[in-house]
Amino acid sequence: MDPFAEIRPFNDAEVPAALQRLLADAEFIEAITRLRFAWLPGSLSGLLHPLVRAGLRRELASVDGVESLQHVIESYMSRMIEDSTTGFTVSGLDELPESPACLFMSNHRDITLDPAFTNYALYHQGRQTVRIAIGDNLLTKPYVSDLMRLNKSFIVQRSARGPRQILKAYQGLSAYIRHSIREEQVSIWMAQREGRAKDGIDRTEPAIIKMLAMSRNKHEQGFAEHISSLRIVPVSISYELDPCDAMKAAELHQLADTGDYEKDENEDVTSIATGIAGEKGHVHVAFGHPMLSELDSPEAVAAAVDRQIISNYRLHSSNVYAWRMLHGESTSLPEGEEVIAGSCSKEAFQQRIEAMPREQRELALGIYANVISAKQRLAESSDSGQ
Repeated sequence: MDPFAEIRPFNDAEVPAALQRLLADAEFIEAITRLRFAWLPGSLSGLLHPLVRAGLRRELASVDGVESLQHVIESYMSRMIEDSTTGFTVSGLDELPESPACLFMSNHRDITLDPAFTNYALYHQGRQTVRIAIGDNLLTKPYVSDLMRLNKSFIVQRSARGPRQILKAYQGLSAYIRHSIREEQVSIWMAQREGRAKDGIDRTEPAIIKMLAMSRNKHEQGFAEHISSLRIVPVSISYELDPCDAMKAAELHQLADTGDYEKDENEDVTSIATGIAGEKGHVHVAFGHPMLSELDSPEAVAAAVDRQIISNYRLHSSNVYAWRMLHGESTSLPEGEEVIAGSCSKEAFQQRIEAMPREQRELALGIYANVISAKQRLAESSDSGQ
């Protein structure tokens, strides 16, 4: 009996049936058609469904398992990077040992692209790709669930209700992560928090660390030793432009104005599509170093992850534009920070912000500027010896 059958990614034997389900799913074919032919009027997209399905069948004909599917996904990623970014760079990976397996804990700005860019960086260094934690709130459609589990995603059961059900779900998740890293030697990617940092403030939730600790044997291993054995590697992903910035600003404004925000039924799927197809400018992924020191509390671990994510986060000129639009042109940056020039001019960035409703613009600027505030606070705490 497989104790992780309900949450783990598909294995090689399950791949062919899942692919056949996708190819037979009209909603999936429509989604792919809209991504590939975004310029086409919606009323005509159905005419292309047989062509799109036949093309996918050809592309997937050689797929016989999880790893061969990763090669197909890489080709899609390469096409997306070519079409929607002006550059993709990586730092820190050369200094990271290839083994043993580790837990990549990343800041979270985009629903699917954060782990996808992490995987792309690993793949192009000839390293094993990771298993990806994804909330079941995103799996609202059968084809999305199949697609994610085919792409080495495992399910975080956020829909669990009641203390017992929630505890059982978290214990199972913790056990699976431990099993993947320590028994199967397959690395994991997970976000530092539940949900995206829509305001641009990257902060690790101690509750995530508490969940990771649930799988330790308290009679054999202390908290610090257990966390160290998972080899947490903080990852900082920075986008010159956030394709979902206007959507995030609108949500933040409604929350501030009414204290509540109700998602549309297909909002997450729309965010995924917008993130994939939208203009991102330059993208940088920075890998930190494994956290092997003894940290004796979830709060201490979370703070250590934050320090690496914030310090390694590579600024783009868009971050500087936003910072100075909020605080004045003469405002200085934290000392020693390298800024990637990117492709978006100051004028183009201002036009991007000004295209949003006036009451949402300051919130949109914060999406880009708040990381500089975080870097300043980190520098100040380091100077004071805290």
